[in-house]
Amino acid sequence: MTASRPFLILLGGDLAPGDRLRRQIAGARVIAADGGMRHAETLGVTPELWVGDFDSSDDPLHATWAEVPRQPHPFDKDMTDGELAVEEALARGADALVLAGALGGARSDHAVHNLLHGAALAARGLPVVMTSGTEEAWPLVIGPQHFDLPAGTLFSVLAFTDLAGLTLEGVDWPLSERDVALGQSLTLSNRVAGDNHAGIDVTLRAGTAVLVARPGERSEAVPHRRDPRY
Repeated sequence: MTASRPFLILLGGDLAPGDRLRRQIAGARVIAADGGMRHAETLGVTPELWVGDFDSSDDPLHATWAEVPRQPHPFDKDMTDGELAVEEALARGADALVLAGALGGARSDHAVHNLLHGAALAARGLPVVMTSGTEEAWPLVIGPQHFDLPAGTLFSVLAFTDLAGLTLEGVDWPLSERDVALGQSLTLSNRVAGDNHAGIDVTLRAGTAVLVARPGERSEAVPHRRDPRY
């Protein structure tokens, strides 16, 4: 059996390390994308490569990580530093990715792009988790998936296309083979059932979507609107 080759990609968004994130990246090889290198010290990792145009990396960061090999790119390129780092990881044999620093940060366009990029990677058959340490996102693939989320965790399913046959199990507001239109708020603000310590099961028949959750953060508030056909 071929051993798994997970890669951790350090991106420039927010990152708050915790035990859950450390478990997710245990044993992973590491590539930093430009300013995402600032997360390396926080996580206690040393990247094997530093990729980017380096417009978001200051002199102290360069000095601290002077021994890490660099792959420079021009500023006016056709791909983000994060995409370039991912492609390099794939070239080095990655068969799973943790995109740390993929969420939050000063650029909402970058965060949304990271979600879309993650969905595109998952469509190619690559397991992907995107994380800020406090918030996580997983692309939904066609068929069943299981997500290890603590009881009471608040989560949403964000649809990037119309969805067909969405099923949510182990949650406060389950769905069964439900179609969800693009832009519909039906799948915002759900919760893992309070007595469910086994995680949730999600099945999708068609469409593109991402599940976004805040593991361990309980929400006692009632979501803004609930469809009686749940």
